[in-house]
Amino acid sequence: MCLFYYFFRVGEQMRAILIGILGALFFSVTFILNRSMELDGGSWVWSSSLRFFFMLPMLLIIVYFRSDVRQLFDHIKKEPLSWILWSTIGFGLFYAPLTFSTVYGPGWLVAATFQITIIAGSLLVPFMSKKGEIKQTIPIQSIFVSLIILAGVFLMQLEHASSVPVSAVILIVIPLVISAFAYPLGNRKTMALVNNELTTFQRLLGMTICSMPFWIVLSIYGAFAHGPPSYSQVSQTFIVAVCSGIIATALFFYATEIVQNDNGKLAGVEATQSGEVVFALIGEMIILSMPLPNIVSIIGIILVIVGMLLHSLLSFILNKQKLQVK
Repeated sequence: MCLFYYFFRVGEQMRAILIGILGALFFSVTFILNRSMELDGGSWVWSSSLRFFFMLPMLLIIVYFRSDVRQLFDHIKKEPLSWILWSTIGFGLFYAPLTFSTVYGPGWLVAATFQITIIAGSLLVPFMSKKGEIKQTIPIQSIFVSLIILAGVFLMQLEHASSVPVSAVILIVIPLVISAFAYPLGNRKTMALVNNELTTFQRLLGMTICSMPFWIVLSIYGAFAHGPPSYSQVSQTFIVAVCSGIIATALFFYATEIVQNDNGKLAGVEATQSGEVVFALIGEMIILSMPLPNIVSIIGIILVIVGMLLHSLLSFILNKQKLQVK
């Protein structure tokens, strides 16, 4: 009881962590259904581009009724090149490599490898400082805790990874390394670009609009190389767009915005994405008839959960020390 009381005293940080975990639950739909579409013969090109085509009208409706669409367009007009650049990185170079990797491996392996993003977010800290600000250092403590999470993630998949060919592993790892760095980089850069002047949904809509050139070019390639998508792929991609593109991304972006001024807390929120592995594994067991995990996998799950709790605890301790210094 004392432990739970200790965690909930964190307040803002704990709220962001819980929102991040909820976002991981919805984001796991991506790995499950992308693998399902691949097994059904659907192209990775349509799995990625259709998601953002579906997101665009949904986000327009949400922003229209919740806030101000004109305010967003005025903001984009001020720095259009920056919006296009970081949106293409944050959405295009994040999601296209991620869906490409499902061609060569199951959802659990994709989800596990993508957890490189936990450390990637921390490694990007020195490059996030604004002009005139003191250059921030990499939060070493957060990286050590992230290594615990990564150890759990890869331990959980050890049983299955032994059966994956080396060539398939390479074609999974390289795209996902790109994806793992692109996601937090695009997210943090657009947060700095927005500077709290837009809501989470406005920022999501802005990134979707500004990444459209990338998705249009990719879909043109898909039409010539693979033909039109099947009805099954269209319907499954729509589910991914709602669950992952709208709900999960909005939850994660909102959680990072809550703690955006504290790199230790931000690393803790980004670490909640490791929950995607657990949720994806459970989902594949139910939907794609994956076998039950063995004892090694269970130990890995425990390490993931412990790592997330340690991130929250570490952030609380560091924040308390800062307050004492002041």
